[in-house]
Amino acid sequence: MKGRGIISNIPGIVIAIGQAPAQMPKSLHFSPRFLHALLLQVALLLPLPAFALAQDQPLGYDRLQSLTTLDIIERLGRHHYARMPVDDSLSGRLLDNYLDNLDSSRSVFLKPDIAEFERLRTGLDDALLSGDLDAGFLIYKRYRGRLEARLSDIDARLPQLLKTMDFSKDEVMVIDRSKLDWPADQAAADAVWNQQLKASVLSLKLAGKTLPDIEKLLAKRYKDQLRRVRQVNSEDVYQLYMNSFTELFDPHTNYLSPRSSENFNMNMRLSLEGIGAVLQADEEFTQVARLVPAGPAAKQGQLRTSDRIVAVAQGDAESVDVVGWRLDDVVDLIRGPKGSTVRLEVLRGNGAAEQRLSVSIVREQVKLEEQAAKSEILELDIGGSRHKIGVIDVPAFYADFEAMQRGDPDFRSTTRDVARLLSGLQEKGVEGVIIDLRDNGGGSLEEANQLTGLFIESGPTVQIRHSDSRVERKQKFRDDYYYAGPLLVLINRLSASASEIFAGAIQDYGRGLIVGTQSFGKGTVQSLGELNHGQLKLTESKFYRISGESTQHRGVVPDIEFPSLYDTDEVGESALHHALPWDRIAPVRHRVYQEYEAKLGTLRSLHESRVSKDPEFIHLEGEIAVARKRSAANTLSLSEKVRIDERRKQREEELALENALRAAKGEPLLASIDELDGKNADAENPDDATEEAEPEHTDPAKDALLSESGRILLDAIGLGRRVAATQD
Repeated sequence: MKGRGIISNIPGIVIAIGQAPAQMPKSLHFSPRFLHALLLQVALLLPLPAFALAQDQPLGYDRLQSLTTLDIIERLGRHHYARMPVDDSLSGRLLDNYLDNLDSSRSVFLKPDIAEFERLRTGLDDALLSGDLDAGFLIYKRYRGRLEARLSDIDARLPQLLKTMDFSKDEVMVIDRSKLDWPADQAAADAVWNQQLKASVLSLKLAGKTLPDIEKLLAKRYKDQLRRVRQVNSEDVYQLYMNSFTELFDPHTNYLSPRSSENFNMNMRLSLEGIGAVLQADEEFTQVARLVPAGPAAKQGQLRTSDRIVAVAQGDAESVDVVGWRLDDVVDLIRGPKGSTVRLEVLRGNGAAEQRLSVSIVREQVKLEEQAAKSEILELDIGGSRHKIGVIDVPAFYADFEAMQRGDPDFRSTTRDVARLLSGLQEKGVEGVIIDLRDNGGGSLEEANQLTGLFIESGPTVQIRHSDSRVERKQKFRDDYYYAGPLLVLINRLSASASEIFAGAIQDYGRGLIVGTQSFGKGTVQSLGELNHGQLKLTESKFYRISGESTQHRGVVPDIEFPSLYDTDEVGESALHHALPWDRIAPVRHRVYQEYEAKLGTLRSLHESRVSKDPEFIHLEGEIAVARKRSAANTLSLSEKVRIDERRKQREEELALENALRAAKGEPLLASIDELDGKNADAENPDDATEEAEPEHTDPAKDALLSESGRILLDAIGLGRRVAATQD
């Protein structure tokens, strides 16, 4: 499975293009166990509890999808890194994963449905191996029938339901139902849906909407959801069932239908104008997975990772509610011509901390030069002396492959740009250099290898273990140039893949300090292969550091840790279901430039002493503690009074944090929550602020984490000088 690595819009994925089709099995074998499973499937077709089956789109698979299934299984067996057998154990996990993908909120299926599906637990593997997809379509038909009946009922009774809602009752709803059982019967399901509807109404009410507006919005929402349920076709069901199967191998192995393949390939070419955000489905919402560096959303500054998009508007037009929409339909609505404006309504936070915000973004293409590395100088006053530290921000590992193929000697790449910036910083007399990889989701593997080569004389940079156990090594061969000065690499939870390869190599060589938070943990390589129907994105290799440790799942653990803005239970490879585990292989011999381990105790002590008195760090840790406490809550009050009180207490907590920061910095305190809201409004809506917007390159000293990184680097430089003086 060979091909040229290309930059990916998806964090840390390196794609190989040009795989030859896999050979198809010559015969089909129907085992006795499969025939038994088939009888159980027929049993499931017997009369069920009454509900209306959708007739708009007859659902069923065809021979092409059967053959594609066999092709997928054969390729997984030959090429996937995990080499997982398709057996009874996988069959049970497929059933659980498919039911979870369909109904993670445990609100559509009933307990009797699940009991019937249990009879398929050990038969799905045999069915798949025979190209039989009846079970997947049967389960989906049950799901669609129940959901259609539910949405139709709510649509018919919405005015009556709204009139009878009592927001003075002391009622509480469970937010995350994924660990709960399915409703025992229709009455129990009614109670779940009534609470969810009441929560939606109260959320809109607290956002300032009137009851007539709420009724209009929700009526349209449920009608749209009902229409979309009825529009689901056989290709949609097949893709969902196949991905419930492929995800068991690892979360980055996916079947892409022809429509999904087209969208994926267009994203890979960066040929569409949009907002520069990677989106994912999260139950009934479309969620922001990450922002593309230098993209329109990242530059605009309001949209954040984990925001849930609930409505989309074109310019000043009326918003279209997209709760319950298919992900690809939401993406289509957000895309548009370059220079046009899209307005997103998003929900931020959960429960009582939930906020509804409006974000306007001008669509643009993400240009290579905008993602290019940039340098700045961080000036720090230490003990009355002025110090200069060079900072190079690397938002992605990129290369202009088209220019390379044309033979353009001046083609752009991460390594070429960083080499030029390093030279410029050295000419300006910086004492050391920080490579800032925060939010860098990866990109070109070759660029990660070559960038590492800018900081070592020669040697291996990364190991790649393939599914056949063959280990390949990338390395730098000896040449004339490398930067030998003091170095620090700054990472965070969104530093992934190629970023982790670079940071891990720098750490293993003892070439520089790694500072920040534990990285993402994306240590796998995917290939993209054509099927007779759609494409298969498949994990075929795994990255390993030269120390032999995998970057998968664990990521890179910094030498000195900063407070994390991201919850590792929610963000990162370890938060993904079915992620491949961390492991290790044999290390490779390599030079160690500095033994940082002996210095880390002193460096950490100096850092902790400093940040314990740093107002910005104290404020950041306070914000993180508050956010963690709120996100840990798994219940939501449906009492209007309680919710208003909770919101007021939260705002008072935020005001106290802000005033503590202001007091420590000698700034005037805010007198009220209204003043805090005004300050936050300016921050969230910079276009409406009266002050002139800051230039794109702000003073790096205003970034508390970057400033502290500079001080840590200066500490390390000072320790090195003292050690050298002692040895002399």
